[in-house]
Amino acid sequence: MKRFDIEFQVKNKPELDPGFMPLLKFNRAYLKGAGKPLGLAVERSGGQVAAVSTFIHGRPETREADLYYIDRLVKFLLWMKGGFRIWVSGDREAYAYLRRAYAPGGSRDFDRELMAGVYERPFEVCFCNQIPEEKSAPQAIGRNLKGCRIGFDAGGSDRKVSAVIDGEPVYSEEVVWYPKTNPDPDYHFEGIVSAMRSAAEHLPRVDAIGVSSAGIFVDNRCMVASLFLKVPPELFDKKVKDIYLRAAREIGNVPVSVCNDGDVTALAGAMSLGENNILGIAMGTSEAVGYVDENGSVTGWLNELAFAPVDACPEAMADEWSGDIGCGVKYFSQDGVIKLAAAAGIALEEELPPAKKLKAVQALMEAGDPRAQAIYRSIGVYLGHSLALYHEFYGCGRVLLLGRVMSGTGGDIILQKAGEVLRDEYPEYAEKIKPTLPDEKSRRVGQSVAAASLPEMG
Repeated sequence: MKRFDIEFQVKNKPELDPGFMPLLKFNRAYLKGAGKPLGLAVERSGGQVAAVSTFIHGRPETREADLYYIDRLVKFLLWMKGGFRIWVSGDREAYAYLRRAYAPGGSRDFDRELMAGVYERPFEVCFCNQIPEEKSAPQAIGRNLKGCRIGFDAGGSDRKVSAVIDGEPVYSEEVVWYPKTNPDPDYHFEGIVSAMRSAAEHLPRVDAIGVSSAGIFVDNRCMVASLFLKVPPELFDKKVKDIYLRAAREIGNVPVSVCNDGDVTALAGAMSLGENNILGIAMGTSEAVGYVDENGSVTGWLNELAFAPVDACPEAMADEWSGDIGCGVKYFSQDGVIKLAAAAGIALEEELPPAKKLKAVQALMEAGDPRAQAIYRSIGVYLGHSLALYHEFYGCGRVLLLGRVMSGTGGDIILQKAGEVLRDEYPEYAEKIKPTLPDEKSRRVGQSVAAASLPEMG
């Protein structure tokens, strides 16, 4: 394969997407011969910093490749760690490019505006002689098992709730809903309350409520979430930011904790496996990612890898929300399945919502349709390459795979193929990265059970 006159070998290509260019393969080839030092850092709240020291070529003939490499690296850091300020050292051209990209109307205007909203301060790109040092503030969360608890997991296609007594689930429920297409926040609120009440009916009392939800949360308030994509901005501020807190008050005046669903995925893995240093990946309506570090703590990073790049192909599919191409959401979600279904020659009814399109493909998979099998093999190839990329940033060991896309025999194929790719393309990581599927029930409701353990009780 070749991009910007940089050649790299890819032995394992998705059969339904042969143009896929694993970003890690491109990065490794690009860095060969790159000798000009470059410092990049992303600063987030509380003075926390994600810092990377790397190299570029820094020659006129390599300028396009240099800027692409810088763009993708900063993009990945920003969505992995979060931040409102980018620091650049070592190259003025890199600094000037990032200032243009993250300016209003620039190529990364979506990222700039969203991060400014999350951290509630203007987004900046700054040049410095030396980038700030790495600084993080991980926090221990969850694993609170005592008492009668409700765990609620808000997905883009279904909502799950569990009633848990002293760490043991006594009731679980899944209900299909359509939050991403509904502009009325009362629809979301009523659905959340209904789920919580359903769980409460199976408990002698309610001591605490934990919520796992797609989105970015600060102090249990929703700052950004694709679940509420169609809700008008004026209603978002009024009725969505505190929607889970309001819903919980309908059940009782009890401790409440709201956490990103990716972090809860990782927490579920850490609890079920008795291990730490776990990356959780939930493949459902989107790609939800979380990380529990080697000490069993959640890092406070965004971990929104749905918007982090994995594919260097210039013809990669664009995400409708961010407008960027080659990002995880189009590879590790129901959107990825639907994209590949067309390539496999499977005609899905256009009027069906995405969740039902996924179910249609899963039905074909269970019936042994070779076209559906090709979809899951292709996702497995995507995953094998991308897990190596994720490992370079996280250093993760165990990877827990959850979500609707991983359900059924299709999930087994994805896991098997990802392992083959790791062993063949990245043997140095094959023994370090351990992708794992939980049992079927845990795949579907594990997050809601782990969510129940989030709140601390006085």
